[in-house]
Amino acid sequence: MVKIKRFIRINEKISAPQVRLIGPKGEQLGIVSLEKAKEIANQYDLDLVEVAPTADPPVCRIIDFSKFKYDQEKKERLAKKHQHKVHIKEIHLQPNIDEHDYQIKLKQIIGFLNKKDKIKINLFFRGRQLEHIDLGKKLIERIILDTQEFAQVEKEPTLEGKVMSMIIVPK
Repeated sequence: MVKIKRFIRINEKISAPQVRLIGPKGEQLGIVSLEKAKEIANQYDLDLVEVAPTADPPVCRIIDFSKFKYDQEKKERLAKKHQHKVHIKEIHLQPNIDEHDYQIKLKQIIGFLNKKDKIKINLFFRGRQLEHIDLGKKLIERIILDTQEFAQVEKEPTLEGKVMSMIIVPK
């Protein structure tokens, strides 16, 4: 069960001397005293709920509180459902990658971008490959060119020790 984050005052818990009252059908009933608002709510056999406590005077509505609470929880669940959590996916490469292997990695990258994930591309240099950093830079530039319609570079390629890495994000 999702809990409402802020405390909502109803009926006797409302402390303002006057309130702006909204009727059960959404009609404006004007500014009335708290006692009169409670009487009107009792006539309709509904609750008096403070919906805007920071307004001057506070806005109260005559509604069924359990239904109001249910609708609030439903809105929160729907908002949570439509959120997308960003994941960072890592792709590991070496500068001497074959063409077919490169195409497979490129398909993986495009698939991750379509799912709206960030991608960290790590290019590992082993042994004497560090003498040919230009090959790694060419490979990184090729990846950038091949994914430019799907992605943009968030963090430029940097060489840290034996690893050249960069981060790309979906457009």
